[in-house]
Amino acid sequence: MKSISSELHAGKILISDGAWGTFLHDKGLKPGECPESWNLTRPDDVLDVARSYILAGADMIETNSFGGSRFKLKHYGLAEKTAEINEAAAKISRQAAGPDRHVLGSVGPTGIILMMGEVSAQELYDAFKEQAVALEQGGADAIIVETMSDLEEAVLAVKAARENTGCEVICTMTFEKTINGEYKTMMGISPAEIPEKLIDAGADIIGSNCGNGTKGMIEIAKELRQANPHIPILIHGNAGIPKYLKGQTVFNETPEETASYVSQLIEAGVNIIGGCCGTTPEHIRQIAEKIHDLSR
Repeated sequence: MKSISSELHAGKILISDGAWGTFLHDKGLKPGECPESWNLTRPDDVLDVARSYILAGADMIETNSFGGSRFKLKHYGLAEKTAEINEAAAKISRQAAGPDRHVLGSVGPTGIILMMGEVSAQELYDAFKEQAVALEQGGADAIIVETMSDLEEAVLAVKAARENTGCEVICTMTFEKTINGEYKTMMGISPAEIPEKLIDAGADIIGSNCGNGTKGMIEIAKELRQANPHIPILIHGNAGIPKYLKGQTVFNETPEETASYVSQLIEAGVNIIGGCCGTTPEHIRQIAEKIHDLSR
């Protein structure tokens, strides 16, 4: 199988997967329960989510390991199972992907802010290293460091994956629109500020996920592309801006609406398109159809 980067440099637009958490809750994940624990206790349910995106036309699927760092797992008393949980996550997605689709090992933020002095940079690096190594061991082709708002934490995670695995490394940051109409992370970082530092840390692909519906991602992609004309860009937008109705979070962007923005994302310089919160296999199927239509 060719690397993701080689496919992108050959001019392909690739399709990624969508949301996972919604489906795990639909299958019975309880509030406060550790989603990653299902890699060990309910692997068939996790496999079913992964397969749903492959059947929808995704070229790559993530792993059920977003909160799989030892710092996150510690809250559930599972820190000592960190490697086992992450390796299992990758094996499940590898089974669904087969030999000709890519597996992205998901690495999310730890929830720890370095400047608060709770842990050292070395401790964070070691935690990301542990997770990335286990994901590679389980069969991940790439490590996707995602939903980051602290650029320093993102750099540590990218370095840990680059220096300790043979995987390609992807990193996405989460931006929100300010009252001034600018896109910034919670830590005040703009899209234009991230490419150089992430590339220097070892990222092969950069981008953005969460925080915005697909339409909002177009401007973010333009800023990333203007900052660097060459690095491949991945976008995982939400199915619109979340609304809270009767105690539940609802995403109203339909698969048709999501797919309607695909051509604008590609024009903005995006190379991989998938979804984040609220997106479903139907969103991915319609993204795939639109990309295939455009390629013809």
